[in-house]
Amino acid sequence: MRTATPRMAMTLGMVTIASYVIISSLNMRDGAALIGGFIPARIAGLQVIGALPLWLTPLSATLLHAGMLHLGFNLLMLFYCGREDEVALGAPGVLVLYICGAYAAAVAQYIAGPMSVTPMIGASGAISALVGAYAILYGRRLPSKYPPEVARWLHIAWLAVAWIAVQLLLGLASRTEGVAIAAAAHIGGFLAGLLLARPLLRWRYRKA
Repeated sequence: MRTATPRMAMTLGMVTIASYVIISSLNMRDGAALIGGFIPARIAGLQVIGALPLWLTPLSATLLHAGMLHLGFNLLMLFYCGREDEVALGAPGVLVLYICGAYAAAVAQYIAGPMSVTPMIGASGAISALVGAYAILYGRRLPSKYPPEVARWLHIAWLAVAWIAVQLLLGLASRTEGVAIAAAAHIGGFLAGLLLARPLLRWRYRKA
């Protein structure tokens, strides 16, 4: 049975669309990527004139997209997984997932290429956290001979391995086609969602 309208997922989607429309109408996509994208090399001291504070860029990067296809796919995943996550976790839970996913994506992207000067943009990392939480909350777990807690962690490990494998393959394929996909960011966000789903669910119903 559905609860109230998933307002947080819709709000995040509307803000993302508004950002894309404004930046595109001003023809500022390239400049916005430098100003608000997460650039790993900035941690080592790279200076970018006019850029937002480094600590803020994992969030500002979620509002920047390379094109309609990039935006459209992210919105599809946001509205689908975000809606279902919000039913289980509530609006605050989805917001926490989104923010933590954005920062986890930035950390993973930094680990993958600490001296990279290419801005990481897009909400894919943050949305990957919503996908990870969805997989934990709604995925059907197969019967196991192991104790419940062990089986739960094995389930998380299996989902993580499968997602990582898919993202690495996508990253490899994108390089051969000359298209940049932040595979590491997707992995970081997804892992954050896997780990946060159950704690957020317990927190929401802590007084039940």
